Amino acid sequence: MILDNRYAGLEWAGTRTEPDPLKAPRLLLVNYDLAGELGISLDDRQWRDITSGERLLPDMTPFAQVYAGHQFGGFSPRLGDGRALLLGEVVTPGGERWDLHLKGAGKTPYSRFGDGRAVLRSSLREYLASEALHHLAIPTTRALCLVGSDEPVYREQVEAGAALLRAAPSHLRFGHFEYFYYSSQSERIPELLDYLIDTQWPDLKQQPQDYGALFDRVVTRTAGLIAQWQAVGFCHGVMNTDNMSMLGLTLDYGPYGFLDAYDPGHICNHSDPAGRYAYDQQPAVGLWNLQRLAQALSGHIELDVLQQSLGKYEHKLLTTYSELMRQKLGLEQWHEGDPALFRDMFSLMSEHNVDYTCWFRRLALLEAEGELPPSLAALLPEPAAWQDWFARYRARLAQEERTFAERRTAMDAVNPKYVLRNHLAQNAIERAERGDMAEADILLQLLARPFDEQPGFDAYAEPAPEWAASLCISCSS
Repeated sequence: MILDNRYAGLEWAGTRTEPDPLKAPRLLLVNYDLAGELGISLDDRQWRDITSGERLLPDMTPFAQVYAGHQFGGFSPRLGDGRALLLGEVVTPGGERWDLHLKGAGKTPYSRFGDGRAVLRSSLREYLASEALHHLAIPTTRALCLVGSDEPVYREQVEAGAALLRAAPSHLRFGHFEYFYYSSQSERIPELLDYLIDTQWPDLKQQPQDYGALFDRVVTRTAGLIAQWQAVGFCHGVMNTDNMSMLGLTLDYGPYGFLDAYDPGHICNHSDPAGRYAYDQQPAVGLWNLQRLAQALSGHIELDVLQQSLGKYEHKLLTTYSELMRQKLGLEQWHEGDPALFRDMFSLMSEHNVDYTCWFRRLALLEAEGELPPSLAALLPEPAAWQDWFARYRARLAQEERTFAERRTAMDAVNPKYVLRNHLAQNAIERAERGDMAEADILLQLLARPFDEQPGFDAYAEPAPEWAASLCISCSS
């Protein structure tokens, strides 16, 4: 494994901090496939020791990053890695750079009143979700290793401590730039921008004094990411600017959730009673966050350049989302009446509490004529209310050239059968807390092939049971 820890060399960008080892750590999960892609070859004891903070590799330089952020609309001037450490930057066999980032490493200078620890519940949730989104082809950080411990950690109640080693090409956030802007250190911002260009986007070096192309790319990637979230029914839950990736990655999994019954105003975070980060608010929040980033970069990019890039956000998001939605409905060509068809479908789904994931997956079974497929009809408490919509949809399909079999194959390739519903994650967590990782292993198997039929596991692809509605997922999750 080759480590080149350039970010830790920016001493003003954080603080060198040694991890506080977890007591009596147990190795729970290792992502051997990802490790191989990154060129990392370790034995299980090394994985356990590194992820628990017990013993790092000689070239690792643990470093807590400093950043700020707008949290629920209010500005927090100094946040940073309060329970995490950047251990180093791996240079992969293909020449890419990936951060190794340890969550639950103990207190850092940015912990404020926190204990710097993570719990098994939240750590396993992040491991499962980041891998789920990766296999849905949604940009995300990745999970490398999870360790558990009997060390008690206090949240709403006493829980088992844990630590998660995750990887990403970069963990730079909007909040990094906000910190230096609002702390009157704007002269540091070009160094961070140059770091991002040098390590991730070297093609932008052709314009070393013009960071407008970089901001334009951040806008485009953010819009594309959120369009993908909306299409798959994913709710992030805490879209603070310190949780927004400069690379357009899904970052910092907390009270996330996939939609069960379709509800455009769904709030997945019980710490967000006003619904600032509700499902239907995510596109607008993405733009608001980009505007905060634009302000932080305003001393280094011309105002009209920033405005032009921000002006592209809505178009990119809508065109990406529209294309994804056409694919989900099995439509190859754009027709003028498609937006109305989509709107009326979502209106009916909301009115009748139709399961989001199951609906799109089972819609592929609908043929040109005849009765509704039983599995599709089972989702609809009042099938008669859908009669007109199904007639319009079938008429629209008749304008396509694909056969039923071709359309079904195409729809199944974009509409997952398996997503990480909260009740599935909760079952895995409860078993893991009893020392049984079998359920987590099953979920990782299913989520690695979300679009495939996997015989024997259809129960994992059913709508959520009634008790799942009572699950409380908050910022501590």
